Amino acid sequence: MEIKHAEFISSHDKVEKAPQPDKPEFAFIGRSNVGKSSLINMLTGRKNLAKTSGTPGKTQTINHFLINQTWYLVDLPGYGYAKISRDKREGFGKMIEQYILKRENLYCLFILLDMRLEPQKIDLEFIQWCGSKEIPLCLAFTKADKLTRNQLNKNIAVYQSTLKQTWSELPAMIITSATEKTGRDEVLLFIENALADAT
Repeated sequence: MEIKHAEFISSHDKVEKAPQPDKPEFAFIGRSNVGKSSLINMLTGRKNLAKTSGTPGKTQTINHFLINQTWYLVDLPGYGYAKISRDKREGFGKMIEQYILKRENLYCLFILLDMRLEPQKIDLEFIQWCGSKEIPLCLAFTKADKLTRNQLNKNIAVYQSTLKQTWSELPAMIITSATEKTGRDEVLLFIENALADAT
């Protein structure tokens, strides 16, 4: 897939205010500071489409971007950042849950995971929750450029063995690096195939 057009459409704090669910949506979510905005910018080939920040928890709304006039890329708030007030953090939880459970045109949820870290409790809990709700998933490992090939393989194996304890069939997994544009073709091909399967 070639992205020829990427346009910011809207930013809302309530699912009901999001665009009409008349196009397929592919949403991106992850722990705060996992590199979500950088990955979105890398995928779309636009440097500042999604706002990047050194401050974790920057994305606090549901952001829709129209891609090639045919589908939406959705930037969701990060989860699990301790410095956000408890009230706000719970609000993000409700917003995320409502989007994931109520958005009938959600084709796939990409859960971003920092490749440098061992499986984090909050990530595993979120993956398990999505699995229990039968949400279509793809795990996108970020910041692969920070590791050697051996470290990458080792960390992926740890994730696979951890998930196999509760999953009979593992979700798709893609290794990415916004810096080196690793995984761009794989993510876009995954989306292209998902769109084709649905038609």
